[in-house]
Amino acid sequence: MITQTDIELAYARIASRICRTPVMQVVLPGIEQPVTLKLECFQYSGSFKARGAFNSLIGNDAAKTAGVAAASGGNHGAAVAHVAQVLGLEAHIFVPSISAPAKVARIRSYGAEVIQDGANYAEALALCDAHIARTGAVSVHAYNAEPTLAGQGTLGLELEEQCPGLDTVLVAVGGGGLIGGVAAWYGERTRIIAVEPETCTALHAARAAGHPVKVDVSGVAADSLGASEIGRLAFEIARTHVDDCLLVPDEAIEAAQM
Repeated sequence: MITQTDIELAYARIASRICRTPVMQVVLPGIEQPVTLKLECFQYSGSFKARGAFNSLIGNDAAKTAGVAAASGGNHGAAVAHVAQVLGLEAHIFVPSISAPAKVARIRSYGAEVIQDGANYAEALALCDAHIARTGAVSVHAYNAEPTLAGQGTLGLELEEQCPGLDTVLVAVGGGGLIGGVAAWYGERTRIIAVEPETCTALHAARAAGHPVKVDVSGVAADSLGASEIGRLAFEIARTHVDDCLLVPDEAIEAAQM
């Protein structure tokens, strides 16, 4: 299980390569207290995923000769492609057929080779694993790897520095990389609430079963939060440090995007 020290070391490694993204307070209808948003949309490659990708690849000598490979619904692939471009590495990114065209185009814009195949993330991951076994490329897993979790945990480190004393932190969950890292950083210092679509319930189902289980995924967020099983590393952290898991209908997600 990753620790706060792992996250601090990750931040020292990647700080010069990432954006320290801003926070913004907003007032939302029906909520008495202001809500603080961490604006990772301004991060390099467009999401927090660059944190874990940089932490996985900076100083990775094997990647210099064998290249890197990752499976992604879109955002992780863009992050790995961006990091590979910055570090001068060859990258192969495997994405499922449901990936949004804009996300696929962004991955290609960073110079990576994109292989779009498979009906969902799990099938794209299987193709990626086969490529890694065949070529020796370095794997950069989207969520079930300690360097990824430690990198994503740097978001929590920054957020606590920028907004000390938050009583509750809500984190969207797909495979668990972000919530695993953020929960590992905060520990017991604040309430951590997982938020999943009703149609992508990997963590919710695992909490109910007491262990990671396979789930069907669908809905408007399937291309970004559609992991069919929560990552083992994230689940172990969630068992201790995640206080609750909320499910959100597609209608609410679509309304929030408008």
